[in-house]
Amino acid sequence: MNDKVISGLRNVALVGPYLSGKTTLLESLLSVTGTISRKGSVKDRNTVGDSSAEARERQMSVEVSVASAVYEGVRLTFLDCPGSVEFAQESHNALIGAGLAVVVCEADPSRVLTLAPLFKFLDDWEIPHVVFINKMDRACTDEARCSSNFMEVLNALKSVSSRPVVPHQYPIGGGDKIVGFIDLVTEQAYHYHAGAQADPVPMPEELREQEHAARAVMLEELANFDDHLLEELLEEINPPQEEIIADLKMELGADLIVPVFFGVAEQDFGVRPLLEALLREAPEPVVTAERRGLGKASEPLAQVLKTFYTPQGGKLSLVRVWQGTLTDGMVLNGVRPSGMYRLMGQQTVPVQSASAGDIVALGRMEAIKTGDTLSPGGVAVALRKAEVMRPVFALAIAPEKRNDEVKLTGALAKLMEEDCSLAWEQHGDTHEIILWGQGEIHIKVALDRLRRKYNLPMVTHLPQVPYKETIRKPVSSVHGRYKHQSGGHGQFGDVYLDIKPVARGEGFTFGDKIVGGVVPKQYIPGVEMGVREFLVQGPLGFPVVDVAVTLINGSYHSVDSSEQAFKQAARLAMQEGMAKCEPALLEPIASVTICAPNEFTSKMLQLVSGRRGQILGYEGMAEWKGWDKVSAYLPVAEMQDLIVELRSLTMGVGYFNWEFDHLQEVPEPLAKRVLATSGNGKS
Repeated sequence: MNDKVISGLRNVALVGPYLSGKTTLLESLLSVTGTISRKGSVKDRNTVGDSSAEARERQMSVEVSVASAVYEGVRLTFLDCPGSVEFAQESHNALIGAGLAVVVCEADPSRVLTLAPLFKFLDDWEIPHVVFINKMDRACTDEARCSSNFMEVLNALKSVSSRPVVPHQYPIGGGDKIVGFIDLVTEQAYHYHAGAQADPVPMPEELREQEHAARAVMLEELANFDDHLLEELLEEINPPQEEIIADLKMELGADLIVPVFFGVAEQDFGVRPLLEALLREAPEPVVTAERRGLGKASEPLAQVLKTFYTPQGGKLSLVRVWQGTLTDGMVLNGVRPSGMYRLMGQQTVPVQSASAGDIVALGRMEAIKTGDTLSPGGVAVALRKAEVMRPVFALAIAPEKRNDEVKLTGALAKLMEEDCSLAWEQHGDTHEIILWGQGEIHIKVALDRLRRKYNLPMVTHLPQVPYKETIRKPVSSVHGRYKHQSGGHGQFGDVYLDIKPVARGEGFTFGDKIVGGVVPKQYIPGVEMGVREFLVQGPLGFPVVDVAVTLINGSYHSVDSSEQAFKQAARLAMQEGMAKCEPALLEPIASVTICAPNEFTSKMLQLVSGRRGQILGYEGMAEWKGWDKVSAYLPVAEMQDLIVELRSLTMGVGYFNWEFDHLQEVPEPLAKRVLATSGNGKS
């Protein structure tokens, strides 16, 4: 398309649960606008949206996809966001740059609850959004059910939205299918035609009463924010269409209402009315910028929404231009991009400039990360960025080929740049490399990328639980003597140690009560070193904690003694003494807060109890009506698949936060099983 004919810009994020049909809707929007000549399908793995190898292999979106279309002189940039909760970070990062979100859901009231976390994010960020109820053909099994099912979905939406839900259309059923809709603004009825524009038809008389009732709901909600409209309704004056449209645009742009559309994206039903509403009612870029606290300054300002590493072009930073104009080659935050591009799935189209409201990709911005604010002169105040989700699922990973270990750190760093909800660590106790993410699929996608992009196939297993050990009783005057003669100077060290347990969490302490120089001062550090080295792996095979060791006596040889000899003597004393102290296995306990709708509270409590957890209490969430949070202590050993079961019990919406709290002795029967298990959890 010729940029000279562009008279306006709109940025639209397509969001919603997995399998709701967002990518299919994007394909339909691109087809209806004439951007693509032939529609692809998720099943055939040839859509513009799910264009990555990982997405096509799983037939699900795993990262944000970008596509642009020009319709009636307006450029629309669509951000097709993943639906799986495991990739919610992708959606959050993209949404902060969108002017409006289209929330796509299925025509099934029992599934509407899955929208609750998404609505919460949109409302917290005050992002205007509309709902598109997809797959309406499944709700219209007969004419009567078409209307009643629509109202059930509408009522379910009201239960999860903190903003008033406003119907924009009313369905027309025919036999066992949906055949059209009534526009509640114009009161004009239309019949659908697959792949073509809907035809205006007379309003069905049998629906006139329902249409009037639905329209009254729409007008009453709009009147809550418009006194003039309220006066007209009180005086029984039918407001003009222009006034209704103006109210819809103003109240939607201010995130005061949630208009609802519907259709069947696979057949293009309802897509043109949605598209026209986006042009007519969606907020313009300047309105979105003002919502973010920005004015109309000419100084260029942009924000990174997503980072890609592509096989051909290297690093690409997807940015939203908030104000001013970016030009190709402009230095931003001290970095000069290698190029500026408009994205169409995996394709890149070079452009020379991008104005306020545009979403473009900048090449090779090596020092720039997702969420960063960009400007030519450096950034005085950084724009707010989406909060990074805390990881809840982990696998231990290692390269299949030992020689690849040197490449792994760099590849993981690039993965983290592309997806900030991933994290990795090399555990200090188990020495494993742990890859953290938002769920099993999330981690598997990351592993696929390591294999495909960086030729780093991995072997994986569940992370080892970082058990510790301690002692139950003290021992006194444990003797350790090291004497070695091999020609020349020998080695001699002789120590007596007291070993005792201390309170949980106090760690390790070392002291001495040497009098009269029986162990010279220069050798005492060697004793402590020997004790510390032994405690790295105690009698049970784990690091020892919460122990106090005191050097109380000893002897030395004026020629043969050395710091090294006393270190060996201390190790021998510890080896003998610790076995007599009744070693006990300790496991890490996490402080956990589990959150879900209150209808699942009893299941959350059972979940904690079934995993050896200690329930501390539960209460309603002040910031989230209808949701409860359960506070508990949970053994880390019981948390490895906690998120999997929690999501299964709560329709995918439950989540938890956790942090290490304390160590606790493992029950005897379980301790025996742990100690008898080779590899401590590897599989």
